[in-house]
Amino acid sequence: MSPRGIRARRPRVPKRTIWLAAGVVVLAGTGVTAVSVTGGSGGSGADDASRPAQAHTLSLDGKDPKKRELPRTDTQMFSLVGVSWEDSADDFEGTAQIRTRGAESGTWTDWRDLDFGIRAPETEEGDASRVRGASEPLWVGPSDAVEARVVAGGKETAVPDALRLDMIDPGDEKAGKGQGKGGGKGGNGKGNGQGQPSTEPGTGESATATAGATPSGEDADPTAAPEEPAEPTQEPTEAPATEQPAPSDAPAPSEEPAQEPTATEPDAPAPSEEPTTEPAVPSEEPTAPAPSDTPTQEPTEDPASPAPSEEPATEPTPAPTAEPTTEPSAGPDPSGSTSPAAPAAPAAPAIVSRADWGADESLVADPPSYLDTVDAVFVHHTAGTNDYDCADSAAIVRGILTYHVETNGWNDIGYNFFVDKCGTVFEGRAGGVDKPVRGAHTYGFNGYSAGVSLLGDYENGGTPTAAAKQAIADLSAWKLGLHGVDPEAKVTLTAAGDTGVYDTGEQATLNTISGHRDGYATLCPGAALYSALPEIRGAAGASVYADRPEK
Repeated sequence: MSPRGIRARRPRVPKRTIWLAAGVVVLAGTGVTAVSVTGGSGGSGADDASRPAQAHTLSLDGKDPKKRELPRTDTQMFSLVGVSWEDSADDFEGTAQIRTRGAESGTWTDWRDLDFGIRAPETEEGDASRVRGASEPLWVGPSDAVEARVVAGGKETAVPDALRLDMIDPGDEKAGKGQGKGGGKGGNGKGNGQGQPSTEPGTGESATATAGATPSGEDADPTAAPEEPAEPTQEPTEAPATEQPAPSDAPAPSEEPAQEPTATEPDAPAPSEEPTTEPAVPSEEPTAPAPSDTPTQEPTEDPASPAPSEEPATEPTPAPTAEPTTEPSAGPDPSGSTSPAAPAAPAAPAIVSRADWGADESLVADPPSYLDTVDAVFVHHTAGTNDYDCADSAAIVRGILTYHVETNGWNDIGYNFFVDKCGTVFEGRAGGVDKPVRGAHTYGFNGYSAGVSLLGDYENGGTPTAAAKQAIADLSAWKLGLHGVDPEAKVTLTAAGDTGVYDTGEQATLNTISGHRDGYATLCPGAALYSALPEIRGAAGASVYADRPEK
């Protein structure tokens, strides 16, 4: 085992109590102990429509100190799997492979490798007694049986102590909403990273279908009604229109249309024709067509059908105000209830909030901690499969949250953001998307950065899509722009731990948008995604979010 395995660990009394429903069964002839662990969100799980995320484990016992094998074994339903061990300071060297049986197809997959490279945070969070060492989790889709083999390699002469298989059922997103401490904090909107429907060519999958992020202009929230006004005068977004009802109540609404008595207005019986004559000079007499007032703000959009379709594009923001408005400071969208349509470009990329992807906030015990500033963004991949539907993205993120808390023993999900192959952006660790929330993603450099993880494996043949690369670029440009950082620049940071690339206290000069492997000894974010980082940095520099004015 690694010498780090004997380091002194600081005991800490957990600030929460998780009630675990555990059943222990010794599988005949296998020497394997099965333990079922239910997450803290509660719920019977009897109704699939409100099933909470759950963690199930199989203890990998055996007499061979260098190898553990699990024969094909029936299990409870799971969709994400990994292996973990007792001491997080042990950097396991070896191989871990699994095969799973599809719950619907009944067929077994080929052997798949589990990746290593997760490291507990270099803070008190990483020193908690509940923290375990673990592999990266692998998304396998709904499965009901598993086979595994773990072999020590390199300098290792034995597998880690208390080795076990961790299987996560992500549950249903409805089960995670509105529970615990501030679910959805900081979500600033719905949709994909481009602020519009995200459908990956060739897949036909809408990235926002089940993730809670509906396409712009097609939001099914309560604001949908105002999005289909039969007449421009119904437009609710124009403040003057709501201040003019008194004049419009007069016997001749078209005779008292504006504060300025214009003689050309008496024949306003046909207000719908005014916008067509006014667009040429809307800035000269914005109050002239007061009977319909709103159209004077819309003439440049063409008062025909394009106007209603254009306006809703900025309307979906009010819809998710139930979550975003809980944000103590919604930087780019202060009110949370009105569209930030003042600037030419959106104030922030569309981000699916924690509440919308179904985060179980009861898992999060402690409040988030914050950095002074965000000096860099580290790009990661989840090292799972690329064979997922974008409709499954929310479930994958829920599974990773449960894995990071129940398996790794961290306080919350490690990454600050996720992006899927359709370009949809998801809020990660709670605390506010526009705040410098300290994550647990890049050991040694968590104190300076935000972490963005792309769902999928980009080391073994996967290729990042154009939508995903643009979403990472826009998100990084926006996040760095909040702190006045150039996304195409370099920054010098001090390593807060021995990362395998830098020693503790060593100065590291890095790109402000870097790959995980730039700071820590790992293959993450995979060869294909890492080689795309120069392109992503260029796209970030050209992004509309890179020019966001400093506050």
